[in-house]
Amino acid sequence: MRLEFGFELADCEIPRFAVEAVEGIGKLFTLATLVLNVMSTKERVDIVFHGLNPEDPERKIKAFRQIIDSAPAETTIDYASGDRGSVPGSSSYYQWLTVTKTG
Repeated sequence: MRLEFGFELADCEIPRFAVEAVEGIGKLFTLATLVLNVMSTKERVDIVFHGLNPEDPERKIKAFRQIIDSAPAETTIDYASGDRGSVPGSSSYYQWLTVTKTG
């Protein structure tokens, strides 16, 4: 099933993104640069990381944070862990992360 839609970032109060279970490090670099660009106009971004085993989401979050923290310090970023768990009846694990601009 394919669903196409459009929206303006300006119309979205809190942008939310997802990192797929099988995404590699290249996608984390892409997500990190996207989040930094979005945070030039937004105060907060929510991201759900998921994986095929319980350690995957936290590993991806650690790599994501390392990439973000290596960027030139134009703004101060704060991270807050959100809900984590697994989807019943599947082998999918997730962890939410809130990224907030603090300075």
